Amino acid sequence: MAPKLRKTRIVCVSDTHNANPQDGAFKLPKGDVLIHAGDFTNQGTYSEINKALTWILQSDYEAKIEGNHEKSLDPTVSDLEADDQALKTRDSHAALQAATQNPSFTYLNHSAALIKLTSPEGPRTSFTVFGSPFSPQDGPWGFSYTPEQASALWQKIPSQTDIVITHTPSKGLCDESPTRGGAAGCEVLRQRLSEVRPMLAVCGHVHEARGVKRVRWDLLDGDGDGEAQEWVWRDPGEGNKKQSLVDLTGKRETRLENGSAVEGRAGDRETVGREETCVINAAIMASSWPHKGKDGKKYNKPIVVDVDLPTWEDDEIFQERI
Repeated sequence: MAPKLRKTRIVCVSDTHNANPQDGAFKLPKGDVLIHAGDFTNQGTYSEINKALTWILQSDYEAKIEGNHEKSLDPTVSDLEADDQALKTRDSHAALQAATQNPSFTYLNHSAALIKLTSPEGPRTSFTVFGSPFSPQDGPWGFSYTPEQASALWQKIPSQTDIVITHTPSKGLCDESPTRGGAAGCEVLRQRLSEVRPMLAVCGHVHEARGVKRVRWDLLDGDGDGEAQEWVWRDPGEGNKKQSLVDLTGKRETRLENGSAVEGRAGDRETVGREETCVINAAIMASSWPHKGKDGKKYNKPIVVDVDLPTWEDDEIFQERI
């Protein structure tokens, strides 16, 4: 008997760039999990990082999952480079280390984790997640990679991952940017997503590409790079006070066809129902630097995702039987 599924609400944000709910830039809706896909500061200074971690830790979610693109947290940045730019890497790492002592906070630096929601008032579900701050090399920023490094980098995404969080989008999936010459995402990452076929792929980086796309992977095609479904997300929160909601449970929209949270942990991935991935570019910052013009900075709403996940008590019993 497979584990029971229960609706879990995941609130997705990215590219807040020093903006936060406490300053009124955007509002955080209620949910079970908060995912931030990176760029929560502008320059990655200690003061910026400390302020960002404060509002994230104070947010009312059982689990908070963080991937980032902050230069002072990149271990390849030397103290000398940091001093030149007043980034203070040691202080920034100390602030992050202190944040990770909070049991509701998970920092993912190109790493994976198993998340269990254990609150009696919550859904008591579980999922596997991989998060990475890396983006294709473009200027003097941290966590960057060259085209030659891409394949080895993204092969580290575990094959049995329910949610993939990357700062960069994948090629052709919520990555369109007129200022960057069209599709600005990573082709190698898209290929890896077609192999893993996670339930959710959350990203940011390209502000103007904020949105949602469901991909049905072509399992019979040798390259397996997938085809976009004829499914257009119309933001129900655009221009009003409603939430920017994505329903994957079948209540409002067609249920996501992805057995990753149940069968995918136990069997042949070609036959267990991992047919679809919902891709979410959750950029909060709607405008791009230098934010010129009469409107200046503009902000999007967080994207709220309802998805069915297995209850972990039942899942543990299920795992013992297989």
